[in-house]
Amino acid sequence: MTQFLPPNLLALFAPRDPIPFLPPPDKLPHEKKNRGYQGVGAFIKYFEDPKDTPPPTRVETRDERLERRRRERAEQVAYKLEQEIAVWDPHNIPIATGDPFKTLFVARINYDTSEFKLRREFEVYGPIKKIVVSHNTINGKPRGYAFIEYEHERDMHSAYKHADGKKIDGRRVLVDVERARTVKGWLPRRLGGGLGGTRRGGPDVNIKHSGREDNERERERYRLETEREAARASRGNRDRDRRDRTRNYPDYNEDYIAENIAIKYEDAEKIVKKQERDRDLGNGHMYNNYGNHDNHNNPEEEEEGEDYS
Repeated sequence: MTQFLPPNLLALFAPRDPIPFLPPPDKLPHEKKNRGYQGVGAFIKYFEDPKDTPPPTRVETRDERLERRRRERAEQVAYKLEQEIAVWDPHNIPIATGDPFKTLFVARINYDTSEFKLRREFEVYGPIKKIVVSHNTINGKPRGYAFIEYEHERDMHSAYKHADGKKIDGRRVLVDVERARTVKGWLPRRLGGGLGGTRRGGPDVNIKHSGREDNERERERYRLETEREAARASRGNRDRDRRDRTRNYPDYNEDYIAENIAIKYEDAEKIVKKQERDRDLGNGHMYNNYGNHDNHNNPEEEEEGEDYS
């Protein structure tokens, strides 16, 4: 087909000149001469003697590293506690109260509660000699507990008996006797002692509720609440039995109601039949007595009327 094209178009389809040949810059692989592979025996003398090689260093795992750090912290805390316990002496506290047997310990105090408010709340049990509210030595903020010294020991016992659970500024306080100078070997909470059990360890060790474990008032309160719940449950059972008995009354028995309806229906039928019979008898009397509508009310007149006819 291209032979029929004009020359100007045939020039467009003319082939180009061939690519000029250039020699390769390097020898071809089959033209190269290689030295071949050799062994490493000649280099053995340069190797390190296995006897001089140090043993490999073992790298601890992540769990081992965490356990080591935890153990180190526990040792540091134990060492620090030992030092603080060695220097702690409750009898040499300068701001402490005078007589420990007249001192009442008050915990869970609202941080906004003032010393004046505490004095006003606890003076109802007796005259107060001194109140010591514990504060943080660094920032001066209250710690939430205080010591109240009464002038008489009986007043302290009265407050210990009646002030537990008293609400002051929206929080119920907890009271206890001072144990630092009255109980031998007593340690505060910061030194690993105390009576609280909410922060002993894990969830399986800690108690669920806060408070003193040896508090008789808590046990008495729990006993009263249990008795109150039992009485409420028994009262509910009595009400339920009363409702059950009420349902068994004739007014609420369906069979009894159906029976009464049937009896009343039969009585109504009898009454209707009797009225019809009386009406029929009354009509006969009227015709027999020639329009006397009242004779059927008197038996004697009824008999006379019948004889007259």
